[in-house]
Amino acid sequence: MLAVFLFALYAQWRVSSAYGKNSQIQSRSGLTGREAAEAVMAQAGIHDVTIEEIDGHLTDHYDPREKVLCLSSENYRGTSLAAIGVAAHESGHAIQHQIGYQMLNLRMALVPSTQFVSKALPIIFIGSIFMLHGLSPLILDLVIICYAVMTVFQLVTLPVEFDASRRAKQQLVSLGILSPDEMPGVNETLDAAALTYLAAFMSSLLYLLYYLSRRR
Repeated sequence: MLAVFLFALYAQWRVSSAYGKNSQIQSRSGLTGREAAEAVMAQAGIHDVTIEEIDGHLTDHYDPREKVLCLSSENYRGTSLAAIGVAAHESGHAIQHQIGYQMLNLRMALVPSTQFVSKALPIIFIGSIFMLHGLSPLILDLVIICYAVMTVFQLVTLPVEFDASRRAKQQLVSLGILSPDEMPGVNETLDAAALTYLAAFMSSLLYLLYYLSRRR
């Protein structure tokens, strides 16, 4: 668990470092993240997804329920390699949604249960401390179920994120948004982001194994 904790810290540092570095490198095309996202989705025949500017740092995401692609201001308006890479990555999720990518559909189906167990876990732990003075077998079973759901969700998230990045990289070059010699900056940014998803999965898996061992 200590190793996973350190890996998670490393992943966060890699994201901040890679994004900070490549946000200073402007693309030769001069396109903004919003324009790059529009071009990628238009190439895929997607014209019903709204692109919105939101607050926050690296809060970018695609909402398949509302068909909204949300980009943080720095990526919505930015013309850097990092901004274009992140925007194209989120467009990759829109493409997945359009073609019915199975792993994305599975992740969408797991969202309600994952949100529920994420909120339930703190309540379970607090209740076990103040009311039961420890983790009883029943409480352990509930904790194991919660971590099992979270682990499956994080596992499914990995191919979804990797596939979105792959689609983004292909489209950026094929559409001429970025030149091949500009792609290392995009690759560095998106590959660093992928480490955070891997760290989240490893963390959930180890907690699941830990509580399973306690239950035995």
